[in-house]
Amino acid sequence: MNNFVNFLEAKILPAANKLGQQRHMTAIRKGIIATLPLTIVGSFFTILSNMPIPAVANFLAPYQAILDIPFRFTVGILSLYATFGIASALAASYKMDTLSSGILGVLAFLVATVQPVKVNTDVKGVITAGRYMNIANLSASSLFAAIATALISVEIYHFLEKKNITIKMPDGVPPEVSNSFVALFPAAIILILFWVVRDIFNFNIATFISNLLMPLKGFLVGNSLAGGLTTIFLICGFWTLGIHGAAIMDPIVRPFWEMSIANNMNQFHAGVAATKLPTIFTEQFLQWFVWIGGAGGTLALVVLFMFSKSQYLKDLGKLSFLPGLFNINEPIIFGAPIVLNPILGIPFILAPLVTGTISYFATVTHLVPMMMVRLPFTIPAPIAAIMSTNWSWNAAILSIVNFVVYLIIYYPFFKVFEKQQLEKEVSEKAKEQN
Repeated sequence: MNNFVNFLEAKILPAANKLGQQRHMTAIRKGIIATLPLTIVGSFFTILSNMPIPAVANFLAPYQAILDIPFRFTVGILSLYATFGIASALAASYKMDTLSSGILGVLAFLVATVQPVKVNTDVKGVITAGRYMNIANLSASSLFAAIATALISVEIYHFLEKKNITIKMPDGVPPEVSNSFVALFPAAIILILFWVVRDIFNFNIATFISNLLMPLKGFLVGNSLAGGLTTIFLICGFWTLGIHGAAIMDPIVRPFWEMSIANNMNQFHAGVAATKLPTIFTEQFLQWFVWIGGAGGTLALVVLFMFSKSQYLKDLGKLSFLPGLFNINEPIIFGAPIVLNPILGIPFILAPLVTGTISYFATVTHLVPMMMVRLPFTIPAPIAAIMSTNWSWNAAILSIVNFVVYLIIYYPFFKVFEKQQLEKEVSEKAKEQN
């Protein structure tokens, strides 16, 4: 194990550091990390809205619409906040006005991803006449668009400022007023550019990736190990790029996942044994055997963080444990971060491929039954695994075994990352003392 850790430090860490210090990568990371308080707070409202205890769920049922509001204004529009953070961080690296850059980034993102809908007449008790935006377009599913628009808008602003294509105000004008006029030409160009791309050429960045993946649809939703592992790889791979993997894959696999679990349920009610149902790689298979703590099996990483020597990692682990227990892992993904972090990104992709393979062979050899019911995703994995496989205790054991596998795979990468974080903390303390 120590030799492997040394190998990671000698070979992987230098390349990771070089990548991590790149201006645009740093801006993306800083902008996404800035949304951490929102993801943590929003996660707790997700738990409240999806309580697995029937008595509590029934009690909260009349308040679902109210409980949904905090989630929608935090995680539900995460990309909007991330756009501002990324644009501001990149502008700071160029020593530009961060406030104007953040606002222009948000402008570019909204124009590129949202098309207001006009309602001409009132629908009594439902909606009033006016213009509306679908906030689903502002969620983590549009994070790729947020990254692209934030970086492009700042680069346009930086280019124009560098070429002095701006309005200069006389000396003595307050900086906030002067900066507003400096941003006037960039604002016009950014607005027109993204308006033309989205509304004239009808190009939607958020759906572009989904369209690229459409030819793979027939393969990804198959009931084969290769297809299942490819789905796992793509979902985790997108997450490491800061893109909501499940949201990107949903247009491709969601209809087939829904049909698969419905078919399994119908077959089971018709008397077919749970070990002989038609589909293995249902969404529930991934939820209870592979996504232990969320995509990437991050509950194991959360536990490792909780016992870290790094104060930041220890605090993050404690904050992320309860959401992670209920399979919500945005706090750890964006807080560590795992996004654009090769040290943690490698096991984030590798470990689910291993546990997915283990779970597949445990299923085809009938050690565990197939999934025959749909449950809320917030139920902890061992409990949900038992309930989803017709009360099979072997399923719970498999979840626990996979969790141990996650601990083993994450550990050496965690130690490298912990060492890196400790060095940063020592450096920051030294700067404070000086």
